[in-house]
Amino acid sequence: MEQPIFTTRAHVFQIDPTTKKNWVPASKQAVTVSYFNDSTRNSYRIISVDGSKVIINSTITPNMNFTKTSQKFGQWADSRANTVFGLGFASEQQLSKFAEKFLEVKEAAKLAREKSQEKMETSSDQSQESGRDTPTGNQASSINGTDDEKISHVPENTVLMSENDRLKSVAEQSKKLETELQALKDSNARLTDTLQEANSNAESWKSKVTQSQDENNQLRNKIAELEDQCKEVNLERERNAQLTLRIQELEADLQEKEQELEDLRKQAETIPQLMTKCESITAKLQAAETANRDLSEKMTLLQSEIDDSQQKQKNIKSDLKKFMDVLDGKIDELHEVRQGISKLGVDN
Repeated sequence: MEQPIFTTRAHVFQIDPTTKKNWVPASKQAVTVSYFNDSTRNSYRIISVDGSKVIINSTITPNMNFTKTSQKFGQWADSRANTVFGLGFASEQQLSKFAEKFLEVKEAAKLAREKSQEKMETSSDQSQESGRDTPTGNQASSINGTDDEKISHVPENTVLMSENDRLKSVAEQSKKLETELQALKDSNARLTDTLQEANSNAESWKSKVTQSQDENNQLRNKIAELEDQCKEVNLERERNAQLTLRIQELEADLQEKEQELEDLRKQAETIPQLMTKCESITAKLQAAETANRDLSEKMTLLQSEIDDSQQKQKNIKSDLKKFMDVLDGKIDELHEVRQGISKLGVDN
């Protein structure tokens, strides 16, 4: 009975049978991929089911190889199914665990095949030895049979018939073993041919894998170029957005200028009136300037008269001061005269 020994999840792919280059998705999403062990047959299989559809049923043989083609993708060729399976994992760790389990199961299958071959060789040797030993035993039994005949009085024909039956059964077993041995040889030859074909397929797949890796590298370079172009496109979009904003600002400025120009046009309609007012104001200004000049001349005359008057006032003040000084002296003299008259009156 088969039992699961390891389970993981991955996206399943198969090689395109026509081109033998491109991968064809076998599942629309990540599905369960399991290793199964049949303890009775000592066989190992990788099985994956998507809903009710079996998408992987690959018996592992010692000549199979699991190859990592990228950090998250691996593949192996199945010559019996005449296809190549590919698994895409979510992480590099899951891929590494699956590859390690593949090597482990491959070694177990190899040991199981070796044990099976040893058992086949042992059974073949035992059958050949039993075939060689049977005549001697018959001779010994026939001789012993004559001795026993003398003792137990058993008829000789009965002993010969029993020995003949034993020889027939041994011959039939030998023929069966020879048939099985020939079948095993034929199977071994077919397995050898299959192994050689698998090796040649492996070489071709290696070259195809190398070619696909080159194509992947070219695609990666192309993707990098496209990403650079996308960055340039994004920069151009940003520049276009900035230019659009600048155009909108210029349009707003243009509308303001047009409004100002319209205002200036309306103001230009009032220019003749303003010119008339300006001429009248200019005439008034000229008259005012003439009057201002007349007033300036009058102010000059008045200023000179004021200066003369101030000078006269200064002269009058100086004369008045002199007069006051003389008057003070006369008052003092008069006072002295009064005092002298007073003294004289007293004396009289």
